[in-house]
Amino acid sequence: MTTLAQLSKLLASGELSSVELTQTYLDRIEQSNHNAFISTNTELALTAAKAADQRRADGDTNPLLGIPVAQKDIFCIEGMLTTCGSRILENFVAPYTATVVEKMHAHGLVTLGKANMDEFAMGSSNENSFFGGVANPWSAEEETLVPGGSSGGSAAAVAAHLAPAATGTDTGGSIRQPAAFCNLTGVKPTYGRCSRFGMIAFASSLDQAGPMTHTAEDAALLLNTMAGFDHRDATSLEVEAEDFTRSLDDSLAGIVIGVPKEFFSDGLDNEVATIIDAAIKQYQSLGAKIKEVSLPNSHLALPSYYVIAPAEASSNLSRFDGVRYGFRADEYTDLVDMYTKTRTQGFGDEVKRRIMIGTYALSSGYYDAYYAKAQKLRRLISNDFVAVFKDCDVLMGPTTPSPAFAAGTGGEDPVAMYMNDIYTIPANLAGLPAASIPAGFTQAGLPVGLHLIAPALQEAKMLNIAHQYQLVTDWHTRVAPTALGGSN
Repeated sequence: MTTLAQLSKLLASGELSSVELTQTYLDRIEQSNHNAFISTNTELALTAAKAADQRRADGDTNPLLGIPVAQKDIFCIEGMLTTCGSRILENFVAPYTATVVEKMHAHGLVTLGKANMDEFAMGSSNENSFFGGVANPWSAEEETLVPGGSSGGSAAAVAAHLAPAATGTDTGGSIRQPAAFCNLTGVKPTYGRCSRFGMIAFASSLDQAGPMTHTAEDAALLLNTMAGFDHRDATSLEVEAEDFTRSLDDSLAGIVIGVPKEFFSDGLDNEVATIIDAAIKQYQSLGAKIKEVSLPNSHLALPSYYVIAPAEASSNLSRFDGVRYGFRADEYTDLVDMYTKTRTQGFGDEVKRRIMIGTYALSSGYYDAYYAKAQKLRRLISNDFVAVFKDCDVLMGPTTPSPAFAAGTGGEDPVAMYMNDIYTIPANLAGLPAASIPAGFTQAGLPVGLHLIAPALQEAKMLNIAHQYQLVTDWHTRVAPTALGGSN
C-alpha cells in the first residue's frame, strides 16, 4: 500500500517525478483485468504530470502536486469522454470541467482516467454499467466478487493499486458501500461541502462528491482539495475553507460514541456484527465512551429514499432524449418515436425501473401520497440525528449488512439489492457527513467496513476518529490478492 502522504514525500524529495509516477499507474491500468476504468487519456495525463513537475521545479510546494488520481466517470472533464456508465452518453465529450475536478487540477493533481460506475450512479454492485461489471480486487480465483456500487470502479482502482486515490459520489451509500467491500476509507462529506457543478445529477438533494483512499489521513488531504463554496451550485454551502488534517492527531479520550441499536437488528451478518463489535471495543481502549442510542425512524429511510431518489432521477434524466447529448436511435419515424427509441435503447434496466417509479410518484393524484409523504418521513429521520447528537460526538455501526457478494447473484431481486444501503441511506437523507473505514476480515478473507456518522460540518472530527483507529490497527494496510504493483 502506498498512500498519498507517502507519495507526497517522495515527490517533494525529488526521488520520484510526477511523469514517472503517472506512467507507472497508466501501465498498471493497461495490464489490469478489473475493468475499473471506462477510459484513459495518456496524452492529457502525461501533459499534466509534466506541468506538475515544472511547477515543483519553480518552487510550488502543494502537498498533492503531481499525484495521479482516478475520477469517477460522473464528473465532466473538458476534452474527456464522460459517459456516466450509460450507452446514452457513450460518445459524449464534456465541453467543461466539474468544479471538484477543477479544484483538484488547480492543486496539481493529475487525472489518470475515468473510473467505471453503475449507470447514472444507480446500483449497489457495479453490475449496471453499459461498459460491463467491475471485478473486486479481493475476489478469489474461483469466484468474482462485486466491488459495490455505484463508485465500484473508483474503489477497485484504488484497491488494485491502479491509482493511489479516487473520487466517488454518494447518493445513498455509493462511496461507503464500495469502500467497505474493497477495504478502503471512503468519505461522504456534508451535503453541500463539495460542489455538484459538472457532476451529472442522479438525485439532486442527495448527491455528494467525496474521496476514496487507503487511509483517513489521505481522505483529509484529498478533501482539502475538493471542498469549498461554488457560486455555480445553488446548494453549495457558503462556509470557510478549512484544513481537514488539522485535528488528525487529537486524543480520543472522553469522546462519546453512539451505537444505534437499530443497526444491529435482523439481517446483519453474524461475522460482520462480531467484527464491528470488536472495532467499537478498540475505541474504548483509546479512551472513548460507548453509549447505546436509538434512531427510531431509521426503518423508514429505505422506503423514503426509494421514493425521493427515483422521483428526482426521473426529472434529471428527462434531458437525455437524443437531441442534446450523446446517443440517438438509428431508425425512427417521427420526433416522438425518436425520443421513445433513443431512451428505450439508451438506458439500462435499472435506470428505466427508477424513472418509472419516480414518474409515478410525481404524477398527478399520487404526489401527496408518495413524494410529499416521503419528504415528511425524511424530516423525522433527520430529527432523530439531531436528538442523538446532543449526547454523542459520532455514531458507529456496520457499513453494510454483509461483505462483498458474488457477481451475478443479486440482480434478479432489486429489493434485496436495495437492502445493501440500509445503514448508509439515513445519513444522505439528513445531509450528514459519514465514512466507512476498514475494520477487519471475515473467515473467508473479505473486508468489513466500520461506519461513522458525524454532525453536519464535523468532517475534521470524524477523520480524527478514523485516523486514531488506523494508528492502532493494520486492517487498512492489507493488500488485495489481485492488486498490481506490490507495495507501490
